[in-house]
Amino acid sequence: MTYTITYTKNAVLQALRYHFIKQNEIKSLMIIVNIYAIITAVLLFMKKIRPEPFLLGSLLWIVLMIFFWYIMPNMFYKKTELFKTQWDFEFNQKQALLKSSLGEASWNWDTVTNYFESPHFFHFYFSPKSFFIIPKEKISIADQHEIRGILKH
Repeated sequence: MTYTITYTKNAVLQALRYHFIKQNEIKSLMIIVNIYAIITAVLLFMKKIRPEPFLLGSLLWIVLMIFFWYIMPNMFYKKTELFKTQWDFEFNQKQALLKSSLGEASWNWDTVTNYFESPHFFHFYFSPKSFFIIPKEKISIADQHEIRGILKH
């Protein structure tokens, strides 16, 4: 079956947020910053430190969230023409195919090293940093289940 897929900016930005936040480096950095903030909050409450270290941790947390939640997804979206193009998506048990005015790409399902679903997209990973997202909204529920079944094998 062939599906015509289009991307909406807000949905793509949300999918890119999921992508960035799921990266191990970013998760680790967020955990470290949160631990630092908790420790400095406790020490500040106990009057063991001045407020500056706590404020620094809070500021760092806010800057990281702005960067990973707003700046990076918007930069990635603006640089990538793929999300501004209408695609025809076809798949079968062995492979998937995307076609558009920009060209076409196909991949065998066994080259997908990882996948996950966000509320509106399938995220297909071919390596830790190489991925493609397919909107779920126009794909029938039965075909979504079929894709999940193919990827679980």
